[in-house]
Amino acid sequence: MSTEPLKVLIVGAGFGGLTAAIECRKKGFSVILFEGNKTRRQLGDIISFGSNSGRIFRSWPGVEEKLDPLCHHSDGLDFRTYDDEFLCRQTWGAEADWGKRFNGTEHRCHRGEIHEVCWNHALEVGVDIRLGSKVQEYFETDTEAGVVVNGERIAGDVVLASDGVRSLARTIVLGFEDKPKSSGYAVYRAWMPTDGLKKNPSTAWLANPDKDLWVLTHKDEANVEESWSAPGYVEEAIKAIPDWAPICHDIIRATPEGCLVDWKLVFRDPLPTWISPKRRIALIGDAAHPFLPTSIQGASQSMEDGVTAAVCLELAGKQNVQEAIRVYEKIRYPRVLATQRTGVTNRDAWHKADFDYVRKNPESVKLPRLDWVLNFDCEKHAYDVYQETAEFLKENPGWEPDRTL
Repeated sequence: MSTEPLKVLIVGAGFGGLTAAIECRKKGFSVILFEGNKTRRQLGDIISFGSNSGRIFRSWPGVEEKLDPLCHHSDGLDFRTYDDEFLCRQTWGAEADWGKRFNGTEHRCHRGEIHEVCWNHALEVGVDIRLGSKVQEYFETDTEAGVVVNGERIAGDVVLASDGVRSLARTIVLGFEDKPKSSGYAVYRAWMPTDGLKKNPSTAWLANPDKDLWVLTHKDEANVEESWSAPGYVEEAIKAIPDWAPICHDIIRATPEGCLVDWKLVFRDPLPTWISPKRRIALIGDAAHPFLPTSIQGASQSMEDGVTAAVCLELAGKQNVQEAIRVYEKIRYPRVLATQRTGVTNRDAWHKADFDYVRKNPESVKLPRLDWVLNFDCEKHAYDVYQETAEFLKENPGWEPDRTL
């Protein structure tokens, strides 16, 4: 048995990649994290992490304490019709009670601020983050896997590809390039200063001290391209909701130029596999399983991927990386697929609502708070089921995941 530490190459410094890198460093692995951007970019707007990923943040010393003052803490949601008729309020109690129930705190904050905290923690635990490192190619043999970065060939024991919805690694895993599909919807998203909201009496009560967010899902029939984020325009957003309550129009009109994007919601059919032919490269996060935002679990499931992959590599050891990669896929695939389904059912409940039915049954639009999703310890689960999963795969070498979405 080699006494050298496992060398893990990770591509993509989103939440899945950072989590995988942090967890691998915790286990003593040598980790290089490649990020194509030349700087850490403060991308995005608000993002939500469930309590299942909250317990991961809690396991990283000091991280939860740094996130708490940044995050928005609320005790519920109001549901109204498009013309402002109140339907119901969904509450989940004080944040402390919610965290106690699921053993993890939920976090809602600007994506860039949470990302910065995680990024800094990765550096603190010794992750070698290489900015400006655009991966041009993946390769693997029976004994190693690696990447070509800026013309340099870099090899390791395993590659965890967290390179997002436009994943290059997906091509080596599948053997072909798969194209995204339109979901039939897009989302106007604005993260903006609150000055305009404060000036209007109808919206002043909505204004937070500094920044606010609004999101509007609308039907979209345009062709899908690999770049599906475009500038949004106030008048076009208003045209999408001509009969909505005036306050909705006022919120949109308070949006400064340049603060609005139109984000196409796309998806891909579940992949037949997340691992490469020689089982040295594994997809994690959006590279493996893009989520509809109505699941409210995309980032959380990416983090679960990173933790599970690290546990599997630890238990398998340097000599059994290929076993670890197969076990990782077998553990994660069914859970991820089941969670993806919640995005579809939530979307249909909200965007295809029969309002006559909803008025009589307002509970039907409430956000499902599923114990099996939120009260889940992915690290403990991976430790608990690793051995039996490895034995199952040895006895069933032709196992393939059920891909029924």
